[in-house]
Amino acid sequence: METGQPSRTALATAYARAYHQVAPEPRVLTDPLAAAIAGVRAEELSEAVVAPPGETAADAALQRLRRLCLAARSRFAEDTIADAVADGVRQAVSLGAGLDTFAYRNPHAGLRVFEVDHPATQTLKRMRLAEAAIEVPDSLTFAPVDFETATLAQGLAAAGFARDEPAVFLWLGVVMYLAPDTVRGTLRYIAEHAAPVRVVADYIGPPSAAAPEYRAALAARAERVAALGEPWLSYFTAPEMTAELRAVGFTHIDDRNSADVLADFIGRAELGPDPDLLNSRIVRAGRT
Repeated sequence: METGQPSRTALATAYARAYHQVAPEPRVLTDPLAAAIAGVRAEELSEAVVAPPGETAADAALQRLRRLCLAARSRFAEDTIADAVADGVRQAVSLGAGLDTFAYRNPHAGLRVFEVDHPATQTLKRMRLAEAAIEVPDSLTFAPVDFETATLAQGLAAAGFARDEPAVFLWLGVVMYLAPDTVRGTLRYIAEHAAPVRVVADYIGPPSAAAPEYRAALAARAERVAALGEPWLSYFTAPEMTAELRAVGFTHIDDRNSADVLADFIGRAELGPDPDLLNSRIVRAGRT
């Protein structure tokens, strides 16, 4: 992302989540705050908000699948939080929280949520929250971190995060924008947290691992996000990600294609053609 500017991809994800609330498609994630924090009224939402003009039918189908998978990864993450809370966890950390609204819909009494993000993105979020009259609950703590000048450990310590108490980490829509060494360092930081600890993350497989008929579309998508100043820097195959997680100490690993996660919520018949086109995966890992 550009220095001093909020993440463009965070904005795009917020619009997609908002459109999902009104789109004629299976509801995967119910988020009554999505439109407000995206800066649009529900009645103003249209396909043009989340898709470029001149979109073909094939483009629209892909956009629908991507939107549903974004909703599914949030639902999967929030279900993981619920499971952790049931097991006694009282801390959740959202790394690269963007304009996500879980902390403002948090249904779990006693759960403290820490939102970690670039200061510019958090400034935008605070502005959107104020404009939409969305209350910032006492259970939420902002942890702004500019990784050019500070570390994740420093940012969370300053926010009052308890390193010696169990926690669940959400890391959605971030891994692909980080260098591999940064990904490994973050996984190590999470794994070294007091047990039990869990993490949910999504990542993108290398284009070379995709079916040949998908590679051109994946390359075009990579070019689009790079043009926004947020290029993809990391790709992992499922075996590679499993190896990275095991290397830092995670023992319970559940790694799935994002379309398979979505199918668990809406059924495979609703996925449409080419559900693997996104080449994305969601992994949940834990250490007890």
